[in-house]
Formats: sequence, structure tokens, C-alpha cells
Amino acid sequence: MAEDEIDETGDGEASESEGEGKKSRLPSKKVMIIAAAALLVLAGGGAGMFLLDPFGLFGGDKAGAEQTAPKKQANKYGYYDLPEMVVNLTSEKGRKHFLKVNVTLQVQDRLTVAMLKPYEPALQDAFQGYLRELRMEDLEGSAGLYRLKTELLKRVNTTVYPQKAEAVLFKQIIVQ
Repeated sequence: MAEDEIDETGDGEASESEGEGKKSRLPSKKVMIIAAAALLVLAGGGAGMFLLDPFGLFGGDKAGAEQTAPKKQANKYGYYDLPEMVVNLTSEKGRKHFLKVNVTLQVQDRLTVAMLKPYEPALQDAFQGYLRELRMEDLEGSAGLYRLKTELLKRVNTTVYPQKAEAVLFKQIIVQ
């Protein structure tokens, strides 16, 4: 009766018939931790291979295509150099200030570069008119140069309307 249920081995475990009812068939904690770690390593490695794809196994050669695309795009632009310009800046005091600018226009392609040559006098006129109205304060800091670039780009695109310039690049700008 009660004596049959007492643990005879002394290790705190119940008899075989009671143990089947209480024990479940789960693997030990060690096995579960090792399995979880292995699953994480495999998942991380698979995600890394998929995202980085150094061998081009998952989706062709997309990484190589993305790396060569900027090189092709950089070579497709054309550049048109305008002659150097020196202008007087507007000043409230009697002191005179000068601005020396050397500008290059970045255009969509090399064909557009040839089309800009007839517009050169009109571009110089548009630049001269705008630059002579500037004051020293207008050119101070990077914000002043950014405003100058955007205004010059606006005037370029208005002057050469069928064509379009992508950017105005300063080769040299000196304020004295």
C-alpha cells in the first residue's frame, strides 16, 4: 500500500508506473539550447548570404550591376566651360569688391555640349547682370555659394531653354 509507493532507490524518483504519468517526453534543456543556437546560426548565415550575395547565387549579378551603373552614369554627362568672369560687386561704402568666377556647366550628354556654344554670349550676359547686383554679404558661407549656384542654374536653363543644364560647377571663385 503506502510502502509500495515509497521510493526504494532513494534518489527522489517515484516508481515506474507513476513516472510515466508525470514525466513528459521533452528533450533536455541542453539539447534545446544547442538546437536553438544552431537554428540562429543557420538563419543568420542564410540571411547574410541572401542580403550580401557575394557569389551571385540569389538573383543573378545584381550587386555587380549596381556597382557598374554609377560608373556608366558618371561618364554620360558632358561639361561645358564658360570663360572666366570678373565683376564689381555692389557696395554701400566707397570700397570696391570684385568677384572672379570660373564656371563649368554639367549637361545631360555630350551632344548638348555642342549645342551650348551659340548661347555663350547670352549666358555671359545673364551671369554678368546677376553677379553685378550681388553684395559681399550674399556670398558669405556655404549657404551663399549654394544660393549663387541655384540662381545661376536657373538663369542658364532659362537662356538655353530647349536644352537643360544639370548643375553649375565652380572651378574657381574668388571674392576680393
